[in-house]
Amino acid sequence: MQATLTFLGSGTSMGVPTLGCDCAVCASSIASGPGLPALSPLNRRTRPSVLISWGGQNVVIDTGPDFHAQAIAAGIHRLDAVLYTHGHADHVLGMDDLRPLSFHNADNLPLYADEQTALTIERIFDYTFNPDHKYPTRARVALHRIPTTPGAEIYLFGIKFLRVPVIHGKQIISGFRFGSAAYLTDLSDLDPASLPLLAGLDILILDALRREPHPSHSHLDKSIAIVEQLAPRRAFFTHISHGLDHESTNATLPPHIRLAHDGLQLTFDISPDSAKQ
Repeated sequence: MQATLTFLGSGTSMGVPTLGCDCAVCASSIASGPGLPALSPLNRRTRPSVLISWGGQNVVIDTGPDFHAQAIAAGIHRLDAVLYTHGHADHVLGMDDLRPLSFHNADNLPLYADEQTALTIERIFDYTFNPDHKYPTRARVALHRIPTTPGAEIYLFGIKFLRVPVIHGKQIISGFRFGSAAYLTDLSDLDPASLPLLAGLDILILDALRREPHPSHSHLDKSIAIVEQLAPRRAFFTHISHGLDHESTNATLPPHIRLAHDGLQLTFDISPDSAKQ
């Protein structure tokens, strides 16, 4: 079964342009004058999130602070489920924007997160989850805990999503494999237990923050090495800072590796038997 993956956002936690920065990448991502387009519009990056669509179903991974604008740009009129990688602001703060989308569902919109992430979401959005508040127009959502075991399975509308543990600085957070694709944002290193879950990929999406090493994110050369280790057919880098210009960086990468950009769409096989382990 064919599915479409849309990059709703491909930027780092501070976005591009970054507030207060006048570097060449940030400047190129802003319109150069009234009514004029940005010099390099693919350098404009909102906070990281993806939409996966197949057979009439829509599943999002992470709802950051830009989710409202991202959903409008992608034409999202309905959602069937949301998966969360971890509880940092750039991945969860848009949860409240699920409210109007959840009103159209017959049942509560299911959200999936590991225990630590779920606790963070419940704390931030206390008025949504605390039954004592009874906020009348709160999001109609149901938060489900994902087991932290490698390869924990979440079945969404006939498709198996596997939790792929990845190292994010001092944390272990959730990546996901679905069919022949995997999404590993905010990765600083691979958990050895995840390697068998990432065999035989068509598409690998992973963090590549900048050129220089970083304590909690993979940098460009390290991400290229991870791609070589896992040998997917195609790889796309996300969670990109203003340290990487889109066009000039892509010119240095092997042809099967590209920087993602906001709005980029990929097609892949999401059939149950395409997730070979």
